[in-house]
Amino acid sequence: MDGATLTVYTVSDASGETAELVARAAALQFKGHPIKLVRLPRARTLEQITGMVTLATQTRCVLAYTMVDVRLRETLQAEAKRKGIPTVDILGALINVLGLILGAEPHFEAGLLHQKDEAYFSRMEAIEFAIRYDDGKDPKGLALADLVLVGVSRTSKTPTSMYLAQVRGLKTSNVPLVLGVQPPKELFALPAGRVIGLTLNPATLQDIRTQRLQNLGLTGAASYASAQHISDELDYAETIFRKLRCPVVDVTHKAIEETAAEILELTQRKETYV
Repeated sequence: MDGATLTVYTVSDASGETAELVARAAALQFKGHPIKLVRLPRARTLEQITGMVTLATQTRCVLAYTMVDVRLRETLQAEAKRKGIPTVDILGALINVLGLILGAEPHFEAGLLHQKDEAYFSRMEAIEFAIRYDDGKDPKGLALADLVLVGVSRTSKTPTSMYLAQVRGLKTSNVPLVLGVQPPKELFALPAGRVIGLTLNPATLQDIRTQRLQNLGLTGAASYASAQHISDELDYAETIFRKLRCPVVDVTHKAIEETAAEILELTQRKETYV
């Protein structure tokens, strides 16, 4: 038996990341002393628990565990006690105290924290995707998107893409429709239900664009904000929508949340991350 190195086995009925994180933080307080961390994840049967305890008897060790299954936890405690191995219940004490204060029984469901982490990383990945493929930057990314929003300038394509990414975890790209410029061919190869058109009332769009030009210190007489140019742009956008055979959402006087909700209804996407 190794008399120098102390092995900390982190046992869990889920990924074991929580137990390992706590054990690593504790081990850092004893610099200069050899401590080895060994993660033993997904321990979900009595046979696995018994085998892990038997493995632990081969070294000078401590068993630190995050077992929410009561039966598995009690087995681990009993086996470790029988073989003289010290144990640390990382979650048990806090779960018991919370239950007493709340007057409620815990769910005893393994892997809940890992599920939350997965949701978080899905959202972050979707946000990075929305930034990378914003405003038609790379047409090759269209095939990778969960949703693609198309519309003329100032129809809330970017903020809606970011909302769908951050709140719903959907990888959303957007493509601007510019009068006289053919959209990327990749857009027309996407399957039905992947593309959503965004449109806006002409007068409202003119007000938004005029304000935009004023904020930039440019003249309101520019064609970008002219009624005729906007009318031509919206007509062109309608032509593209028909070619794509995509549903269209009118974003006039709608909050981003309302637009996103309508898009989700149209595509029958009910995913949500909490």
